[in-house]
Amino acid sequence: MSTRTFRVTVRGVFDGLGADQRAELLARAAEHDVLRAAFTPEGHLSYDLAARSAFTFRFSDTGEEEADILLATERAEEAAKAWLDSRGYGYRNLRSQAEDLSQAPLGRRQRRAGTAGKA
Repeated sequence: MSTRTFRVTVRGVFDGLGADQRAELLARAAEHDVLRAAFTPEGHLSYDLAARSAFTFRFSDTGEEEADILLATERAEEAAKAWLDSRGYGYRNLRSQAEDLSQAPLGRRQRRAGTAGKA
């Protein structure tokens, strides 16, 4: 059985942030910029608090079977909640989306490379 790679995105909105929390997030905004976003096992947080109070965590995970994507999604949600809770950041409207990369359609470049040399 082959290993499947999952990408899980957990989105939400900061809620009820105090002035100190807001200042802390704004001070660290550069390291959480969407242009630096990446899917990582520990999760990467991105936000633009100056524009809006929404945030996104991006996680990568693996599994053996198609059903493992549900467990990966649960782990990602729990990790996001734990990160937010440990810092005392309020949040709401948490929702998740997961993708199994083994099921993702190939891009044009990948399709061409796969047919190169075939006659």
